[in-house]
Amino acid sequence: MSKLRRQMSANTSSVVETKSLIEIKNFTGNLYESIAIVAKRANQINIALKEELHNKLEEFASHTDSLEEIHENKEQIEISKAYERMPNPAILATQEFMDNKIYYRKNDSDLFS
Repeated sequence: MSKLRRQMSANTSSVVETKSLIEIKNFTGNLYESIAIVAKRANQINIALKEELHNKLEEFASHTDSLEEIHENKEQIEISKAYERMPNPAILATQEFMDNKIYYRKNDSDLFS
């Protein structure tokens, strides 16, 4: 099992829960900035999961063009179902943000006074 999947399956629920906007805002002082951080992390998680899934499914890929040779592979189906059951990347990113596990920095030179 990959490091990312172990990390995600630790204690993250796949059910969407409401979060306090005030609590989210308190991390950075700006709600929109906090949401942007979560969105960027969710995108990173999504890309990593997609690459991992494609690499695992590539092992089962048949490189022939014949339609008669297409068959169901139970291992491939189980891998796909396991990834479908995993929590949404936005849920994972929000949980990481709320647990203060995301490193972010503010570039003050881009801000206007």
